[in-house]
Amino acid sequence: MATEIKMPRFGMTMKQGKLAKWFKQEGDTVEKGDSLFEVETEKITNTVQSVASGILFQIVIQVGETVPVGAVLAVVADARETPERIEGIKVGEVEDVEAAPAGKTAPAKAEEAPAETKYVLASPAAKRLAKELGVDLASVPGTGKEGRVTEDDVKKVHEEGPPAPKITPVAAEMARQAGLDLSTIVGTGEGGKITKEDVGFAVSAPAAPPKSLPFSGMRRAIADNMHASLQNSAQLTLMTEVDVTETVHFRDLLREEYKKDESVRISYNDIIIYMVARVLKRFPYMNSTLVGEEILLHDRVDIGMAVALPDGLIVPKVRDADRKGIRQIGREAREVARKAREGALSMDEVTDGTFTISNMSMLGVDGFTPIINPPEVAILGVGRVIEKPGVKNGQIEVRSYMALSLTIDHRVVDGAPGGEFLQFLARHLEQPALLNA
Repeated sequence: MATEIKMPRFGMTMKQGKLAKWFKQEGDTVEKGDSLFEVETEKITNTVQSVASGILFQIVIQVGETVPVGAVLAVVADARETPERIEGIKVGEVEDVEAAPAGKTAPAKAEEAPAETKYVLASPAAKRLAKELGVDLASVPGTGKEGRVTEDDVKKVHEEGPPAPKITPVAAEMARQAGLDLSTIVGTGEGGKITKEDVGFAVSAPAAPPKSLPFSGMRRAIADNMHASLQNSAQLTLMTEVDVTETVHFRDLLREEYKKDESVRISYNDIIIYMVARVLKRFPYMNSTLVGEEILLHDRVDIGMAVALPDGLIVPKVRDADRKGIRQIGREAREVARKAREGALSMDEVTDGTFTISNMSMLGVDGFTPIINPPEVAILGVGRVIEKPGVKNGQIEVRSYMALSLTIDHRVVDGAPGGEFLQFLARHLEQPALLNA
């Protein structure tokens, strides 16, 4: 028998809720207790579990819509059923459920900062036991279905303590010799594993920031270069938002295809370098440098990638990027980034680029105005990938978006040609299959 999934009520004062996210799509199999959707209220975001098993036959309310409590959000049916589809908003009996926080709770008082919480998939019994024993659910590895935390998991952590952090053998030895507390190190490896680079960064980081810093060395060189760039060129930044849903799928496909290749793990940055290098061949004026009274149009494509260091910023190059595949670009990009962090770059690896990419997605940045790296005439800024509602074939669905910021030297490149380049690149990010067409 079909079951109507309704907007629940979290507390007696709740009148309506906003559908924030669907964890399943129409046609997916749903088990009772599976995380089904997220609801935003005035005070908190909650994850709601399915009250029935079967097939998600219909999603009635789309992401971003606000409806009253009791409104039918979806229909879960048996695989052999074909119930009548619901049109519009249908309000039924209100269901009260226990809130499962999935975002930030509202502050208790106006002057208090919001407390950030992390929702952990756990059984109700495990949650109660963790509360009784004073165990942080976030520190408990789940062994149940879909990583769900069970009572036994909570008991094990209570008796044995949280599991040791994942760390490579070399990093573990480096940390031991340096006397570092592993709990203070953030792992950047696969699954949060601590790598030797993470330990090396922790060793080199100062214990406490000084009261003042000398304005010299790399910091002064960057300041002089950026100031001169702004003073000596007419910089214009063009911005656009790109639907990169297919690029996300493309990256995931590449990772799955080459998962056994331990030398590289394809990233968005690798794909963007690959695409930009090929698009630049169609727009030679973007792949140029202004030297004195001459505009040099290059037949090579040497992409600079901005790498942040503790004391500044450096831009190593991926040479001849237009002649290399994504995996080779990925290997070389990681290699020069490693050399940059270790201070091992050669002069050839940081000079004579033809175009630069500055990717700030890992910092949660959406859009920004990158500054041109002279004598180049353009630089591309890349923001984070974010999911939000979008329209596809007349339907509202969750899509992935990325902001691109292209700064051009208006003395060399006009706004219209710069816009054409950005539009062409955006088109290929929207449809990666067109890249070699």
